[in-house]
Amino acid sequence: METPDGDKIPLENVAPAAIQSKSKSDGEFSVSLIHPLKKLKLKRIMKLTGYPAFCLALSLSPMAFAQAEVATSSTAGIILPLWADETMPGHGAPKPESDNHPKPGGVLLITGVSEPTLAVFKASDADGPAPAAIICPGGGYGALAYNREGTEIAAWLNSLRITGIVLKYRVPGNRDGAFQDAQRAVRLVRLHAAEWGIQPDKIGVIGFSAGGHLTARLSTNFEKPAYPELDPADKLNCRPDFAILVYPAFLEVNGALAPEMTVTPAMPKTLIVHSEDDLRYVPGSKLYDAALTAAEVPHQFLLYPTGGHGYGLHCYKDAKLWPVQTAEWLRKIGVL
Repeated sequence: METPDGDKIPLENVAPAAIQSKSKSDGEFSVSLIHPLKKLKLKRIMKLTGYPAFCLALSLSPMAFAQAEVATSSTAGIILPLWADETMPGHGAPKPESDNHPKPGGVLLITGVSEPTLAVFKASDADGPAPAAIICPGGGYGALAYNREGTEIAAWLNSLRITGIVLKYRVPGNRDGAFQDAQRAVRLVRLHAAEWGIQPDKIGVIGFSAGGHLTARLSTNFEKPAYPELDPADKLNCRPDFAILVYPAFLEVNGALAPEMTVTPAMPKTLIVHSEDDLRYVPGSKLYDAALTAAEVPHQFLLYPTGGHGYGLHCYKDAKLWPVQTAEWLRKIGVL
């Protein structure tokens, strides 16, 4: 398994536990688990208070703390399974879901995902229906950096009055399953837009590292169904209304844009965030930028001299400006 910074962690060192099963002694994480199409509460109602919120506060850099509100009970939401029982296309993970039990301020890495979900954190102080962004954490398609590139990003989006929806997609080693999950996620958010107080024409996707690759794949292949139609949700459009790629990985293959990226003028407005010192992955962002320019896709490329990879809201180099400049871009394109 690989951390967002590219460090290798043996899977046998990842202890079993899931974010949903956090004990009450650590505070309450709480969420309603409901059927994707039927409004049925199933189990696990908790609040994001106490120790988890405190850990999130500790983990944010000074700039990020100013940019993101600590997630509180006001942002606690619902956990929505993507697939009804025995309807999930493709396959799950070979081993049970597990995480690495991080220390306070550490990166929560989840792997072995066979039951993909959406965790919905509503923009509670929004004046009327709010925009929404589905968040795709990174982790090299081996794991998910669920807090650093997931729940912390939801808290930051909430501070902008955007509903943040964290996608827990299938890992490890299941890119096609992850893509099926991403298409399904957009459709389910559209299905529940009125219920969740979301503006149906302002549903975007933001992805980090491998999640940035997934966001690009979703942005370039929305007209190609990744699985057979299963229910009314699958009649809905899975094209994001906007897309944000933060230090995306895997966009370059042998010096060319990855072949799964079918760039057309019909793509959503896109923001790319990267830095020159991410030597392994920045070439892919440059190729993606060039392809979007050639196709006349409205987009912006924030390319910083320094920043590295895998920082989320915790950057102290030039790329620390990305959250502020991303908010400016969202205002410019009319999302905010």
